[in-house]
Amino acid sequence: MNPLPVLPAHLLSRRGAEQRWLVTSLWSEEAVGVIGGEPKTCKSFLALDLAVAVATGTPCLRRYSVPRRGRVLLYAAEDALHIVRHRLEGICAAAGVAIADLDVQVITAAALRLDLDADRARLADTVSCLQPCLLILDPFVRLHRIDENVSGEVAPLLTFLRDLQRRHCLAVIIVHHARKSAGNIRAGQALRGSSEFHAWGDSNLYLRRDGEELTLTVEHRAAAAMPTVKLELSERGNALALQLVERQMPCIPSTEPASIDERIVTALAGTAQPQPFTELRKLCRVRTATLYQRLASLIAEGRIIKSTNGYLLDVD
Repeated sequence: MNPLPVLPAHLLSRRGAEQRWLVTSLWSEEAVGVIGGEPKTCKSFLALDLAVAVATGTPCLRRYSVPRRGRVLLYAAEDALHIVRHRLEGICAAAGVAIADLDVQVITAAALRLDLDADRARLADTVSCLQPCLLILDPFVRLHRIDENVSGEVAPLLTFLRDLQRRHCLAVIIVHHARKSAGNIRAGQALRGSSEFHAWGDSNLYLRRDGEELTLTVEHRAAAAMPTVKLELSERGNALALQLVERQMPCIPSTEPASIDERIVTALAGTAQPQPFTELRKLCRVRTATLYQRLASLIAEGRIIKSTNGYLLDVD
């Protein structure tokens, strides 16, 4: 016989273990969970920000502290490796650290399938060898060929990741899509596919966009959730990084030009001095990523010039 362990009720602990954080208020220590959101809500940027914070011990989003730094293992299934590097460089610039000092180990395999025994074994061996404190898999949809709507197919993959977490005492983050136009239901219930995703998570982060406004909602199994915060992409050198929005943007003037390019040109025409990116964004009232793209296009067309102090019209 091999009975299960039991204790009389009066011998159970009076107090649970103290809440411990991988990233304070955002992710519990050794937690599994989801970064979820619709397409183009900066899920990968947030995952990489967490990676840089944990690997360097610097605050995530420049606010949320990391009690203990550690190695991060990352698999970015959708992005080319040079794009991953470029994004990490931008976040490192925001955090004030050098990418050479970043202990983020990037899996470079062309494919990783969690529904295949051989690939699960290779991932387990990699974790065993490198001993990371955080594993990030982005996005989940590229890691299998199962039907995500069928609980019986999803559960074994999530169970494997939970077992990996328990055996190696690490946190696991999967980036996962939410259903489109699901803004009227709870963020966790909006995750695409089986309800197993929502139930599985110890810590979950949800990104939502309403027009130009990007919000982050946090959910924990064993800790109180912090209030929802607003985020935006900000230019860091020649790259981008997320940052918290601390205040409201000014109102849009009723006489502003119709197109984004016209807004940029009008804003620059009103001054002989170079305009920093942050000032242009306030004047033009557009998403950071959109402004970043339009500026690059206008520079390529020879209509504006980028100097060390900002942007100005090309009057030659």
